[in-house]
Amino acid sequence: MTAQPARSPERRRNSADRRRGPRDRRRTKLAPGPEFIVITGLSGAGRSEAAKSLEDLDYFVIDNMPPALVGRVADLAAAGGGPHRVAIVVDARGGRFFDDLHKGLDELREGQVPYRIVFLEASDDTLVRRFSITRRRHPLAPDGRVDEGIRKERLVMDSLRAQADLVIDTTELTPHGLRDRIRETFASAEPRGDLQVTVISFSYKHGVPRDADLVLDVRFLPNPHWEEELRPLPGTDERVRNYVLRQQSFGEFRRRLIRLLDFVVPGYISEGKSFLTVAVGCTGGRHRSVVVADELAEYFRNRRLPVVLEHRDVHRE
Repeated sequence: MTAQPARSPERRRNSADRRRGPRDRRRTKLAPGPEFIVITGLSGAGRSEAAKSLEDLDYFVIDNMPPALVGRVADLAAAGGGPHRVAIVVDARGGRFFDDLHKGLDELREGQVPYRIVFLEASDDTLVRRFSITRRRHPLAPDGRVDEGIRKERLVMDSLRAQADLVIDTTELTPHGLRDRIRETFASAEPRGDLQVTVISFSYKHGVPRDADLVLDVRFLPNPHWEEELRPLPGTDERVRNYVLRQQSFGEFRRRLIRLLDFVVPGYISEGKSFLTVAVGCTGGRHRSVVVADELAEYFRNRRLPVVLEHRDVHRE
């Protein structure tokens, strides 16, 4: 087993505290009031699709809003008859992007308005392909190459990504898949102290999910692929599940993993983390990782934490 935090909580806290104080100040228990979601990330990664999904969930969505206006929108939302849930989409095209955005988020915090930052990204090859299909110019390279614009934008947005509550990698997601992910995550979203968990099974052949906070490698477990009668079956099949669960190595792995999670999960919650993405990988993403991901989802449900379960590669060859 390997468990590797994709983003250190300490790094995230240090980079953010210089601007806006301790992270958990955002999670103070408040009287009912407006809730904000800030949608940002790389151009071509799906910000517009995410915005449409939130609009379907009755969020009041403002696309491409100047970050300097965040505080004004909060005032309107707090007024009688204003929208209760607001989502704003911001990008890095403005020259004063970070100063204005930090100022706007400071105003939300001072007004005790809970907010979450959702950051969308994708691999460079995927972004280049999407720009090629739409024939749009990259906003940070209007007269140059798309890949150069992507490089510049990653540099500009890196510190904001480190502050994000939820990072979604859309490389392997269709627009419909992204909408499903947003809907499952925010359908019942309220200002709350619960840690919202996403568990993803994946194939190492198709790459590690870039948005994972914890990555578990279960390729050390005996592989059902080498059992002829189990090879064509997915890990959701009871026969594959029983094969994996009865392995002696799985029993020891499960005991140690539960001890690890029982230690780190309360720490994430106390640090004010809103979302946790756990990725479980095996060679093909069809058998072992699926079984272990199912077990992990059950672990979090038993602790009364909301869980989204995704088997990313179970049907891929």
